[in-house]
Amino acid sequence: MNTWIALLRGINVGGNNSLPMKDLRTLLEHEGFTDVKTYIQSGNCIFQSELSAPSEIEDKISDGIESTCGFRPRVFVMDRSNLLQAIAANPYPEGAEDPKSVHFYFLAGQATEPDLKALETIRAPTERYVLTDKVLYLHAPDGIGRSKFAAQVEQKLGVTITARNFRTVLKIAELLT
Repeated sequence: MNTWIALLRGINVGGNNSLPMKDLRTLLEHEGFTDVKTYIQSGNCIFQSELSAPSEIEDKISDGIESTCGFRPRVFVMDRSNLLQAIAANPYPEGAEDPKSVHFYFLAGQATEPDLKALETIRAPTERYVLTDKVLYLHAPDGIGRSKFAAQVEQKLGVTITARNFRTVLKIAELLT
């Protein structure tokens, strides 16, 4: 059995795409996943599966949600080592003191032609970021609620993303044990 992490994008946000975590756990178990755990209402799941292809798992979860709930969320799947590598590569260790100030933007694929000049022009003076092949790390000590960078990062990267703050990423990692 392989341990997998699934991050669902755009569920339970602003009253849209409602999917209680209890229902999500039931749905995942119905799809054949075992030892299913969730963390908070934004669609963070950890489970076991004999499947070995992340894309197959993403499709299976999206298909299941679409057939039972009527909407199809984007699902990002990674294994334990991918998550732990993302945490280890975090370039902002000061985020440990304020874990809501550091955000991990998980990329659906490599950003092959990101508009970094545009990102620089919309970045607030207090914001810093590092782009890797799989994650964009954003340190936003003033928060992301009004951040132009956070609002436009996906468009400027040219790749689908889902974001989690450092605190959430650490909690997900704790569930792996």
